[in-house]
Amino acid sequence: MTEQPKVVLITGASSGIGEATARRLAADGHRVFLGARRTDRLEKLSDEIRGDGGTAAFRRLDVTSAEDMRSFVAAASAEFGRIDVLVNNAGVMPLSPLESLLVDEWDRMLDVNVRGVLHGIAAALPVMRAQGAGHFVNIASIGAYEVVPTAAVYCATKFAVRAISDGLRQESTGGVRVSVISPGVTESELADTITDPTARDAMTAYRATALPATAIADAIAYAVGQPPEVDVNELVVRPVART
Repeated sequence: MTEQPKVVLITGASSGIGEATARRLAADGHRVFLGARRTDRLEKLSDEIRGDGGTAAFRRLDVTSAEDMRSFVAAASAEFGRIDVLVNNAGVMPLSPLESLLVDEWDRMLDVNVRGVLHGIAAALPVMRAQGAGHFVNIASIGAYEVVPTAAVYCATKFAVRAISDGLRQESTGGVRVSVISPGVTESELADTITDPTARDAMTAYRATALPATAIADAIAYAVGQPPEVDVNELVVRPVART
């Protein structure tokens, strides 16, 4: 168990990287507060964490709603007395060529991947500054560093996460840290949201070599576990030999 357990809020905690992170950080002794829309999965995960001796609670969360995010942060504060870390993990990835004109899917990516992170910052930053300490861990992607066909809008959202995070880091005072974790291809349900046949087939081949979600959870745990004077700004984690 960690010597200084923290209260860690995790969005998109019902599967993939979010679920793996909840399990890893709870095993490290941190108290985790889980958010996602699928409360049946959150309840099961929380029960399993508690059954393993950890501390976990949950609340339904739609990150596209600023009010819902404020309520999520308030509920975590009421449950545990403070918030130390917010892992902005919720994301969607319905890839498609721009010429497919799937505007509704573009809007969904902007709402979840960009506005969701901004809503998290808006809700948690005042609490962290009042405490005199806090840590944002924002999940980007290798798509925050490069653009590939069918992923223009998705990459744009992840470039935005990286830019927002760096701006927050430069503006932060009073002990607030900011980390960006950028996974390469990782086992998750993200690809399940792809409706365009061309993009879906390409992603199936691309995901032939994928990291387990636990590898990203380990990276998050590393950033969270640093002493207060150390701010891990960016970590890129990808499968070996993946360009």
